[in-house]
Amino acid sequence: MYTKNLKIVYIYVKILERMEKYFREALSEAKKALEMDEIPVGAVIVWNGEIIGRGHNSTESDHNPTAHAEMNAIKEAGKYLGEKLGYRRLTGCDMYVTLEPCSMCAGALVWARIENLYIATADPKAGGCGSVLNITGEERLNHQVNVHYLPDSELKTECQEIIRNFFRKKRELQKEEKILKRISEDITL
Repeated sequence: MYTKNLKIVYIYVKILERMEKYFREALSEAKKALEMDEIPVGAVIVWNGEIIGRGHNSTESDHNPTAHAEMNAIKEAGKYLGEKLGYRRLTGCDMYVTLEPCSMCAGALVWARIENLYIATADPKAGGCGSVLNITGEERLNHQVNVHYLPDSELKTECQEIIRNFFRKKRELQKEEKILKRISEDITL
């Protein structure tokens, strides 16, 4: 019994180590988006233990409302598997993402045939993987994605904080702009 429990603990620790490795890569992608003043979300796609797709939000810089982290990672991974093996889907691939995908991205994950989706933090306003909608688990579709959430940890907190801080700063800037606008209106009167 003791040996069996040790094996379970060992497997759990190894899974957490693997998750942390890939979530760190996704967080690195989110930081790239932050540097570009984009919403800081990052994603990586893993196939056979290798990262084959990376993405971060680039909707503003690409002038493309669909250029979400997940979509960019899917595009890169699809190109890799298409050129290497002639695949058109991402069967057997896992995605690690810093924020729960929206409904558009969740639909793309289903159509791409992603096997497992690992999410660092839920999105209670726009999540398409269980928080608002559950597209990845919709049984009427011909594929469902296994969804896993990162357990509470320092890494999860980092993924939450990068988003919170980004939007906090955006709100502060909006307040400052309103104040400056009022001041300039008062001066012109």
